[in-house]
Amino acid sequence: MAKKMSFTNLLILVFSLLWLVIAGAPFYFMVLSGFKEQFEVLTGGIWALPASPTISNYVDVLSGQFFLYFRNSVLVVGISVFLILMVSSMSSYVLARLKFRLSGAIFGLIISGMAIPVHVTLIPVYLLTNKIGVYDSLAALVGPYVAINLPMSVFILTEFMRDIPKEMEESAKIDGSGPIMTFFRIIFPLSKPGLVTLAIYNAVFLWNEFIFVLVLTQSTDNRTLPLGIWEFQGQYAANIPAIMALLAVSSLPLILAYLFGQDKLIKGMMAGAVKG
Repeated sequence: MAKKMSFTNLLILVFSLLWLVIAGAPFYFMVLSGFKEQFEVLTGGIWALPASPTISNYVDVLSGQFFLYFRNSVLVVGISVFLILMVSSMSSYVLARLKFRLSGAIFGLIISGMAIPVHVTLIPVYLLTNKIGVYDSLAALVGPYVAINLPMSVFILTEFMRDIPKEMEESAKIDGSGPIMTFFRIIFPLSKPGLVTLAIYNAVFLWNEFIFVLVLTQSTDNRTLPLGIWEFQGQYAANIPAIMALLAVSSLPLILAYLFGQDKLIKGMMAGAVKG
């Protein structure tokens, strides 16, 4: 005989379904609007099904500069996330395992970067990229992206590495491993749950980042997906169905990445929660 569902489990199920509806509604609206004509979007119901579904908006998106923007986004996000993980993991190892006099002060200085509003740095970063000659290039985005996300990444990984048993390092030292070899053979592999979680978190943030791309790039060849909406926006009007189609297609890589990596993300979050 099947067990009856408890009130707590029923409450969790109801809230889960409610959250699914809230989280899925924007994506449903984007996909649905992409199959409508401009007039129908402006005059019809928001959640109404398209009267005459059309794929012309998706065809326009994919036949335009979409794949150029997609390539740029993949390059910038991929390089930035790789550098964030490598720099933050090495920094966290030094701060968490190698004790020295200024370790606490340096850790506090790095963490204080989390309190700085990101947009305050726009003008200094713009002037710096002009001065060093990388303005209007993909390279101009990598530096700010890495710097913006380092404080949070260092904070999370430092706390994660502090809870790794020291006995494993001591065994490595007995076998003749130095700090560098110990990091790559012991600490880095054991930090995989935290690294995967940070990789997904940073990738989602950078994939959708808009303001730095707008300020630090100018030519079409260096635009990323968030700026692709300009291709369907004029001075006095915007092709709303095409923009919705672009947003829907742009979000697909992140959704697929989450579907394939959700088990690792959940394991990383649970590991951090247990260690915390």
